[in-house]
Amino acid sequence: MQDAFGIVLLVVVVLAAIVAIITLAGFGRAYDQIGRGGLSLRDGSDRPARDATPAMASAERDEEIRQMLEARNARRLRQGREPLDVEAEMAALARPAIDPGLVGEIRDLVVARNARRARQGKEPLDVEAEVARRLRDLAEG
Repeated sequence: MQDAFGIVLLVVVVLAAIVAIITLAGFGRAYDQIGRGGLSLRDGSDRPARDATPAMASAERDEEIRQMLEARNARRLRQGREPLDVEAEMAALARPAIDPGLVGEIRDLVVARNARRARQGKEPLDVEAEVARRLRDLAEG
């Protein structure tokens, strides 16, 4: 009986190893296809299916924002309210948001610069006008 147990155990281990090798060889390609279906953003190679440039992404984003604003206007019209100007809304959304902390830091910088100019005997700058100019320069560049 002891000899039969050893033979059965050896046969089961060998058969399991053969089944494992066949399974690995047969399904190995299946694992390579994970994430490459019809809904995937990849086309079969390791690069994305479409090469979106920043300009294309920006244009697509702007178009989606425009569609959202037009849908909001349609809803406002259905509610009997006045529609908004889509271009003005687009311009307002494109304007960079200015952090109040940044305004404070720029104001502190201008005040320190005015103190340095006063020590040099120069006329001080208008603080609010200089802060507005620097914020405008940051928004443009």
